[in-house]
Amino acid sequence: MRRNRNDQEASLRAPVSPLVPRLLPSRPRAAVLLLHGGREAGLTPSRPWHPAALRMRPFHRAIEAALPHGDVVLARVRYRLRGWNDVRADPVPDTLDALNRLAELAGPVPTVLVGHSMGARAALHAAGHPQVCAVLALAPWWPSGEPVHQLAGRQVVVLHGEDDRVTSPVDSADCVRRARGTAAGAAMGVVRDGDHAMLRRHRFWHRTAASVVAHLLDPTAHPDPLPRQCYGPGDAPLL
Repeated sequence: MRRNRNDQEASLRAPVSPLVPRLLPSRPRAAVLLLHGGREAGLTPSRPWHPAALRMRPFHRAIEAALPHGDVVLARVRYRLRGWNDVRADPVPDTLDALNRLAELAGPVPTVLVGHSMGARAALHAAGHPQVCAVLALAPWWPSGEPVHQLAGRQVVVLHGEDDRVTSPVDSADCVRRARGTAAGAAMGVVRDGDHAMLRRHRFWHRTAASVVAHLLDPTAHPDPLPRQCYGPGDAPLL
């Protein structure tokens, strides 16, 4: 049946959900929410065909393969805009809204946020949401002085490329050090020869991220892929 013009116009005005599920089991035990990168500033709409969004697709596939029982929600956050935009921090309300939608769909399941670059910054800021149990940050954009109090009781793991020229491994390491006084656990590894786009040694990035997520959700069944030095007070080891 054809919709009338008023119905079509209402549909166009309807808000678009910030939660985009890839896998939605009927009785999930946990969830993984992926957040792609973006720009420091940008008020144009974010689109799924932008390179930053496309770059996360292999991580979706790797994480899904690492969780073969089909009992974990796998979804991504849809941003309204491409940029962080200074104090507006536009991806953060999008992420919090997505987490609220996730809670409505799946219930209060433990959720791992997996963010790249700007997405990792949004994940850090949203980590205090009651759904969140852990954050995996990939080449995060964490400027000096980012807050860490919201990581209380959460796990945080950082993977940063040795040759990243876009975001700073030094800033990431500082944030991890400060988080150790708050978080349930904090670790960082430096990917040898890794770049910001995670294209060099891409299979290592995908495989390691998926293994970390599986371990965070079920440490008994999935051993930690990171060496113990990643959790220590010294410099993050090369992986």
